[in-house]
Amino acid sequence: MGHPFPIREIARQAGLSEATVDRVLNGRGGVRGSTAQEVRQAIADLDRQRTQVRLVGRTFMVDIVMQTPERFSTAVRAALEEELPGLHPAVVRSRFHFRETGPVAELTRTLDRIARRGSQGVILKAPDVPEVAAAVGRIADAGIPVVTLVTDLPSTARLAYVGMDNRAAGATAAYLMGQWLGARPGNVLTSLSSGFFRNEEEREMGFRSAMRAGHPDRALVEITEGQGLDATQYDLVRAALERDPRIRAVYSIGGGNIATLRAFADLGRECAVFIAHDLDHDNTRLLREQRLSVVLHHDLRRDMREACHIVMRAHGALPPAGPTLPSAIQVVTPYNLPPRAPSG
Repeated sequence: MGHPFPIREIARQAGLSEATVDRVLNGRGGVRGSTAQEVRQAIADLDRQRTQVRLVGRTFMVDIVMQTPERFSTAVRAALEEELPGLHPAVVRSRFHFRETGPVAELTRTLDRIARRGSQGVILKAPDVPEVAAAVGRIADAGIPVVTLVTDLPSTARLAYVGMDNRAAGATAAYLMGQWLGARPGNVLTSLSSGFFRNEEEREMGFRSAMRAGHPDRALVEITEGQGLDATQYDLVRAALERDPRIRAVYSIGGGNIATLRAFADLGRECAVFIAHDLDHDNTRLLREQRLSVVLHHDLRRDMREACHIVMRAHGALPPAGPTLPSAIQVVTPYNLPPRAPSG
């Protein structure tokens, strides 16, 4: 029962004698189970109170750097702002650096400005390219912890990754696709926003592997580099549909789903199954209208809370914790939308 507290302090907190606490801590006999539980609870209470003392008056300036469509950055901002009251008595202030697309050099300049200016932490969603990896190294060298969000940069100096197991998410999508298409003929369109985001690559790998194992005769047609933006996504989807008249289902890994549905409609084509990711305002509306079959979601509020806690731990303001576990993969239909889902 590891702890940093003197026996006298634990005894005072538990309302027990020092001799009783000593017997519990050293595993000696003659102590009831309920008494041992009181000692454990006293240690937990002391640890929590010590943490609160360390947090009082602490302000953490955190930079949120993301390359992502506006609909997702809006969801992340909302999730963080909803979590801020629960982080008290610490105060977390955030600076947002959002971009939908653009040269990698612009992104690395943003990261380098943060390294020079200083920050208590960086929460980062960025493509997995050498230039970004080098910039993360420079931030870490400046003593700033980096937490990757949604998509990982495992070969960098980042401190931790927060988000779902993306390969498992892709396999989940394949399972649902196989169940819903059944024996009906048709090919599946897989859509990535970019081949440089590791989360999308892992989702695609999980999907392709599970489809190959369970439905080896069903062809997969891939499009990429639409950046998740409706303006570019429409042309890519329409061209794929015109080339392949057998496409009748979609696994949308990278977004742009309004444009994808419009391309199907403009060509008079049916989309029998449409699996998407993330309950942003677009997908929530499409799901309510039952134009999407299902959305694979993860709790962004939990992710932002965990990312902030990791930053606090890096500065010694919270006690150490075990490895960060992946976010749960939520399978959301029109009938189990979370109460706080965006209005669309």
